[in-house]
Amino acid sequence: MLTREHAIAEYDFRAGKIHPDRLTHRTHRQYVDYAARMLQVYRDGIGSTRRDLRRAVQQLLADEEDCPQRRIDALCKLLDDVSTYERDRRGKAAKLRREVFRRAAAKHPLVRQADRLFGAEENKVKAEIAEELGRTWAEIDRELFADVIDFHRLVQFEGYPQPTDLLARYNVAQVQAALYDAQHMTIWAQEDFKTILRYAKLAQLMHDITRLDDGQYRIRLDGPASVMRQTRRYGVKLAQFLPALIACRSWRMQALIRTPRSGWTLALELSAADGLHSHLPPPAEFDSQIEENLARKWGDQPREGWRLIREGEVLFRGQKTFVPDFVLQHDDGRRVLLEIVGFWTPQYLQAKLQTLEAFRDQRILLGVAAATGLDVPTLPANAFVYKTVVRIKDLLAQLAQGAANQ
Repeated sequence: MLTREHAIAEYDFRAGKIHPDRLTHRTHRQYVDYAARMLQVYRDGIGSTRRDLRRAVQQLLADEEDCPQRRIDALCKLLDDVSTYERDRRGKAAKLRREVFRRAAAKHPLVRQADRLFGAEENKVKAEIAEELGRTWAEIDRELFADVIDFHRLVQFEGYPQPTDLLARYNVAQVQAALYDAQHMTIWAQEDFKTILRYAKLAQLMHDITRLDDGQYRIRLDGPASVMRQTRRYGVKLAQFLPALIACRSWRMQALIRTPRSGWTLALELSAADGLHSHLPPPAEFDSQIEENLARKWGDQPREGWRLIREGEVLFRGQKTFVPDFVLQHDDGRRVLLEIVGFWTPQYLQAKLQTLEAFRDQRILLGVAAATGLDVPTLPANAFVYKTVVRIKDLLAQLAQGAANQ
């Protein structure tokens, strides 16, 4: 990701919006060729220092009028992010510098060309020191400042599959950099809201969920500018969440961004239709083969009046949320939530049961796999055990039994 120092954005105070820098095919078509050449610089640069690689990239873009220095620095940062550099982790460079400088100090000052006043010629002194240390000066020079970040040497370059992938990462990274100063983010989603919510929780973002009348869910995430402590760390978490959001379908987002102008905030608006591309794969439709098999066998038609709906409900109380795998909706209006547990450990199953207990006012069916080598503990009345697949007739029997007990 980029840092604040790499962030480029246009502040439209009149419209109340912020527009992070973005390279588009229509306006910046020439950057595809630049990106290809930058990637080649790094591929051919194994053994070169970070400073030399960045200088080469800067030279490539030197004649491009529409390329501020901050954009060059940002592109280099993204190239560095997929690079591995040799680092001096044991302090050899500092030790070597002390030894070389100690030997050279006795002959100070060094000059390029000896004369009557100063007889210590630089090249000759270097050669003498190299001989004393039993090495060539080229070897010494390579390691003398190996602990300085600019002189780290490239040992491996993972790169990007295509030049356009580098540009796509740049566009997302600029939005991420803007989010470092977000006061809050609001997301409206329906199709992939479970995945969005899961990633928000994995990022440890504080969230509040509201179900809207149109079936959508509104998820509000507090931003770093609204958190009293650890704002930098929290801002990074919010930015890291963005690629996961972009990989999802049918969402829109608005973030309120604090600006350098005191007391002013601007809106950053984004949606799945804006064409940003995430390096993360799109979320799978099903979490497991068991769920997919059940949905495929059940089909779209009702069975004994029951329809099977994929992830059609979100239960939440404060920061505690639960998204059942399916909702079973009967023609007469009855609704039952279905959660399927495949591979599990005793600790995982216990945590799942505790979650269900928090929502005991809802009718939830829990299917637990008969795991090999593990004894299924005593389960509540709303749970059942299945072997390898959830059979439709067993599920309908559970629904009928639940209706009889009501």
